[in-house]
Amino acid sequence: MSSYTVTKVRRRDAPPSAVTRSRATDGAGPPQQWHRGMTLIATISLFIGTRSAWTQAMLSHPPVAGVISVCYAGILVSGVLVLTVRSRRALARVDAVVLVLAVTLLVCGYWLNHAGTDEGVLTAQAANEILHGRPVYGQPWPWLFGTPKSGLTKTMYGGADLTYGYPPLTAMLAAPVHAVLHSTAAATVVTTGALIAGAVGLWLLLPVPWRSAATAVCLGFGFLPNYARSGYPAIVALALLVPVVVRWPATGAGGRLGRNGVLRAVCLGAACGAQQLAWFLTPFLLIGLYAVRRGELGARPATAVLARFAGIAALTWVAVNAYCAAQDFSAWLHGMLLPLTQKAILHGQGLMGISYYFTDGSSRLDYYSYASMLLLAGLLAATVLFVRRLGTALTVLPWLAFYLATRSQDGYYLMMTPLWLAAAATVPPSALASAWEPRIPRIPRIPHIPRLTGRPAKAVLAAALVTPALLCAGIAAASPPPLDMTLTAHLTDSARPAVSSVTVRAVNTTGTALTPHFASRTGHSASNWWTITAGPTTLAPHSTAVYVVRPKGGHRALPTSTDQYMYLIAVTGSPMTITTASLGNAAHPPG
Repeated sequence: MSSYTVTKVRRRDAPPSAVTRSRATDGAGPPQQWHRGMTLIATISLFIGTRSAWTQAMLSHPPVAGVISVCYAGILVSGVLVLTVRSRRALARVDAVVLVLAVTLLVCGYWLNHAGTDEGVLTAQAANEILHGRPVYGQPWPWLFGTPKSGLTKTMYGGADLTYGYPPLTAMLAAPVHAVLHSTAAATVVTTGALIAGAVGLWLLLPVPWRSAATAVCLGFGFLPNYARSGYPAIVALALLVPVVVRWPATGAGGRLGRNGVLRAVCLGAACGAQQLAWFLTPFLLIGLYAVRRGELGARPATAVLARFAGIAALTWVAVNAYCAAQDFSAWLHGMLLPLTQKAILHGQGLMGISYYFTDGSSRLDYYSYASMLLLAGLLAATVLFVRRLGTALTVLPWLAFYLATRSQDGYYLMMTPLWLAAAATVPPSALASAWEPRIPRIPRIPHIPRLTGRPAKAVLAAALVTPALLCAGIAAASPPPLDMTLTAHLTDSARPAVSSVTVRAVNTTGTALTPHFASRTGHSASNWWTITAGPTTLAPHSTAVYVVRPKGGHRALPTSTDQYMYLIAVTGSPMTITTASLGNAAHPPG
């Protein structure tokens, strides 16, 4: 018995035979448990939104509801197969089935909801203008807004942006579709098709065990399909960035771009011609590519490879923009930079919420913008210095800067999350192990202070790179509001209290002349601008004025819940400031 036990242990400890290794390689071996888990998560993610889509389809499109019911059965069967198949090849086939189910559900959702939001409406209008040879940029289209689905981007100057503010590629792709559909669907079908192409492309490019993660992130959780159905041009940029990011350290290996390198450069330039978010990822990618190639080839060959790659990307971007730039260069340039220069009203879950939601305001909102730019610069510098550590996170780092911006909504981050997955699956730390990093200069010895070397020195340097951004954000958050406002609200005679006008006694506590604009908010977003019926346009430094302001529509109902309050906000565009004062609620109306 003892001898048999020893023999059995030896057999179990023995290396696998050639046949076993062959089966594991060709897909006949048992699947990895984490691969099962990845596929199961993707399968479960398909349930998100399925019931609401089926409910809507049953009211208006019963055949679509039937397709969703079949997909529902497919999800259940896939869940069983994920946990029972015995080979890697079989599990890979289940991955493909889950992808097909996800694409089918996406098409069903698009069939039910394809009208688009303001981004889709604007892109469809731009496509129509291109189709008829008219200018795209600098043309206000006020009739596109005012519907529940077409939101209006208000600016801190008391107005709103009514023009197209995205690069033209998505509109160009939508132009021939618009010739057939003549509706906003021309834009949303392009973005939805781009999401499908990006998801399938990422699925094919990833290692087999990671593929279902692409299905879940791109199609299963529901947030990206919603953006695609809304017509966001960023979805087109995402699809184009997928081949750029997958195994990006291999670009230019051996000093030659080759066909794949040229294709990646073209996709990068096209992505930058589709939406501005690609601009923020580009410098991080270029820094990473240079560091990897310099570590392999040396400084001069690495520079040559990077120049060819960046040059092809730049030429592609120029080709995409040439038509619109030739029509009106000034208007085109203004449109390209509009999201960065428009000074849109505060919005998002970022740090600026301290001044918007949790305090009475700030007289130095511009410092949030300074903080965002400084953090972006600091992260770029940190990537240069520590690319071996930070290079695997190149697809995440650019979006950190948006958290400090005055416009810091989550859409700037989550639409690029498939790129996070692409990097995680295809760019291991070993791919950056030999990347070039500049030598950190020695700091002269300071008496009575020990010299920092190694990791402590790098940690201090990294902290120093982001400290200016944090200081600027602190200044913005700690600054008091510029106006001292005392409110007297006038209520309508109705069963539910509503504000018909507000008398505002405003004291300018700053040394700068301010031009206030008024709105209300009960949640995270501001209302349409209130009309100033009395009071000066500009409030001189350290002076007092009385304003009478009225809401659009003549009245604004107070919240009925005791947990909600209405606030009156006063904003200025130059400098960017905000002041907030409470108007109470129906249970505690203003006096």
